[in-house]
Amino acid sequence: MAKLHVYLNFNGNCEEAFNFYHTVFGGPEPTAHRFKDLPEDPNVPVNDADANKIMHTSLMVNESVMLMGTDCVDSFGQRATFGNSTYIMLDTETAEEARNLYSKLSINAQNLEMDLGEMFFAELFSSFTDQFGVAWMIHFEGNKKMDY
Repeated sequence: MAKLHVYLNFNGNCEEAFNFYHTVFGGPEPTAHRFKDLPEDPNVPVNDADANKIMHTSLMVNESVMLMGTDCVDSFGQRATFGNSTYIMLDTETAEEARNLYSKLSINAQNLEMDLGEMFFAELFSSFTDQFGVAWMIHFEGNKKMDY
């Protein structure tokens, strides 16, 4: 079975976002490769303004889940557009884990859609957009078993 990882695009603040996510999830320091590390190619010039932006970074959340990311580069015709078409859902094993993740990830949230609380389908649930524009759901099902 394939593993499912999340790949996030940013507009110049990928490193800041992944440093923040590292404070939330812990684990090894995120790896980072910058656009200046690309082999030189006259067909794909990297300007000075983009040289230190993140070309690729990754952070292991646990043994089977990884967050990866990049900075979009305007000179390459790229631009990240944030919205509500995709959420990262963290399905926790305990209420304490849900509360801990919520308290860390929702710091300076751009939009708090649903505060962490009881729902008909979960003992604890929240949805919000974090300070970097990434949409999250935190879910602890507890004794409210749902048929999926």
